[in-house]
Amino acid sequence: MRNIQNFLLGALALLVSCSTPNVTEKTPVDYVNPYMGNISHLLVPTFPTIHLPNSMLRVYPERPDYTADQIKGLPLIVTSHRGSSAFNLSPYQGSEETLRPVVNYTYDNEVIKPYYYRVYLDKQNTDVKYAPSHQSAQYEISYEKDAPVYLILNSKNGAMQVNDNTVSGYQQLENNTRVYLYLETENKPEKTGVLQDNKLNTELDTISGNNACVALYFGDKAQVQKIRYGISFISEEQAKSNMEREQKSYDVNALAEAGKKVWNDALGKIEVQSPDENEKTIFYTSLYRCYERPVNISEDGRYFSAFDGKIHEDGGNAFYTDDWIWDTYRATHPLRVLIDTLTETNVIRSYILMAEQMGDMWMPTFPEITGDSRRMNSNHAVATVADAYAKGLRGFDLEKAYLVCKKGIEEKTLAPWSGKPAGWLDDFYKKNGYIPALAPGEKETVSEVHHFEKRQPIAVTLGTSYDQWCLSQIAEDLGKKDDAEHYLKCSYNYRNVYNPETQFFHPKDKNGKFIEPFDYRFSGGQGAREYYGENNAWVYRWDVPHNVGDLIAIMGGADRFIENLNQTFREPLGRGKYSFYAQLPDHTGNVGQFSMANEPSLHIPYLYNYAGQPWMTQKRIRTLLKEWFRNDLMGVPGDEDGGGMSAFVAFSSMGFYPVTPGSPTYNIGSPMFPYVKMTLSNGKIFEIIAENCSDENKYIQSATLNGKELNQPWFNHSDIANGGKLVLKMGDKANKAWGSDLKNVPPSAKPL
Repeated sequence: MRNIQNFLLGALALLVSCSTPNVTEKTPVDYVNPYMGNISHLLVPTFPTIHLPNSMLRVYPERPDYTADQIKGLPLIVTSHRGSSAFNLSPYQGSEETLRPVVNYTYDNEVIKPYYYRVYLDKQNTDVKYAPSHQSAQYEISYEKDAPVYLILNSKNGAMQVNDNTVSGYQQLENNTRVYLYLETENKPEKTGVLQDNKLNTELDTISGNNACVALYFGDKAQVQKIRYGISFISEEQAKSNMEREQKSYDVNALAEAGKKVWNDALGKIEVQSPDENEKTIFYTSLYRCYERPVNISEDGRYFSAFDGKIHEDGGNAFYTDDWIWDTYRATHPLRVLIDTLTETNVIRSYILMAEQMGDMWMPTFPEITGDSRRMNSNHAVATVADAYAKGLRGFDLEKAYLVCKKGIEEKTLAPWSGKPAGWLDDFYKKNGYIPALAPGEKETVSEVHHFEKRQPIAVTLGTSYDQWCLSQIAEDLGKKDDAEHYLKCSYNYRNVYNPETQFFHPKDKNGKFIEPFDYRFSGGQGAREYYGENNAWVYRWDVPHNVGDLIAIMGGADRFIENLNQTFREPLGRGKYSFYAQLPDHTGNVGQFSMANEPSLHIPYLYNYAGQPWMTQKRIRTLLKEWFRNDLMGVPGDEDGGGMSAFVAFSSMGFYPVTPGSPTYNIGSPMFPYVKMTLSNGKIFEIIAENCSDENKYIQSATLNGKELNQPWFNHSDIANGGKLVLKMGDKANKAWGSDLKNVPPSAKPL
């Protein structure tokens, strides 16, 4: 009987194996879902961007969000994260009289990969394939019906020229910046011309102005048009050179395969293993978004700089821009320090060059293709410099970096969203150690203050305190003892706006009196900008990432600190959602008053580590990741900002996080994966093994680092810089003793 059973089991196994199709193992880029978060909870959604890592050429379908049933032409380049397309390509079939500068398409069967785009324009009966390289790309457009075939190319504000099967031109951007296009079709058109007043003029080949538009006519039969093009910020000739260097043929499928390999090389620097496919999708999608910015704009060893309006030689070092530093310094830059030191080094070199090119030697705060827009508050590029140097990067001039950071803080106004020189507010800060606030209804008299963004006195005071701590770290590395001591003292300026009675950071007027009466949820007007910035006092209560130990002390000790921290996650909105978000639209992704959707909140769940309760960090991190980051169209809680929030997801999913950029340390959380393998820039391997890891088993029971027992919720960069292994034993009940010794908490700033 046993022999018969064995025979039957073997036959069944053979039958199953024969009937099961071969399943190709998924690569990292196969897990990326560019649609994740394409429907916004409230503000700007994520965009399904098609590009290669940190490349100059980026595109996405031009529509308000995923629910829009039309796309506006086909994109050729997006010049800024979340900006609209420069130029539009519109394949069209119909009479000459119905030509328009841009065609709005209904669409179906859309497929977006980081390296590939396909869409069916269903009303036009046209199939579109697309693949990018770094500075060039290809379209393959299949017209399925017999009708007049046109290609329409539009510059929204610039000039276009058509010559047989080539089109060239430019679009004017801000700050005397232009983006140039050179495009050619494989097949020659039967006629060409410019579109004027919605009529095709075949006697002209050049047009300029708003909606400058040319059209190419290819006959009246169904056909396939293959197109390749290059873009440039230097010239049309350079755009042609970029195309010819990268596009040797018309083969969109081969180009897509090449792009897929590039993406797998980038994403494959971190390997995660998990039985949960959705978790792997969330991770690799987040990692993909960390490569959207900044972009390398070097073209054949040259680049156009909007910071001085000139073309420069790059000296063999790629020039990067389009980096919203206020969003990215917290985690995107620290992630790049681990897995791509060359890019991070060149980014910092680029910052220094920008400061020199602007003439004032002020470190940029929000560098874009069109120059430094000086958005948000504080000067956090200094944090990227301090963090990179603290973790061993040496490929930039630290002395010069320190100079431009110092000048950016000392000589440029601290007023948000302003590039003006320092004025009265700055003199006041230097003398009194805080930015003074206006009383409700008090008229603004300081010219450097932005009319909408206001003073944001608490956000600026806290942010500048941190920036000055970063300066003190760099000064110490350079042996500048007096500067190091001075800026260390300044780094405690957050104390000057701390209200010991309420234990909140509370705005003061110029006479040193707290603004009263005061509501820590709602005072400050739109976005709380009159006192804070996008977030309210509950979030900024914790914005002292460099000195959490001192924050614990001034709150009265670890127990009170924990109480206040817990209450942040429990405090009700205080109003109906409609009213709350009408005033605080950036303050979404709420758990109580905690906002998962905005960057100043990202480090808050890790603060339990500093007060002897790392088990609460483990619980919070797992809960927040599960609640707010999902593999669906609403799977991102707020403005993702091109890597700013996604890096938090990537780090936290692996199990650690850089709470304090500028400090060579990482806080331990709770990994989502049983196994993580990170290939560092030096080729060494850092592994994280979470034994028994699962949704339930989120609590660390014990740990070893590089074979030695670890009973603290943090580790040094030096512990992993040459490879390492962090082993965590996980369980479903908190081990409240692990990492709880207050002698072993993560480091904070030096005492005064």
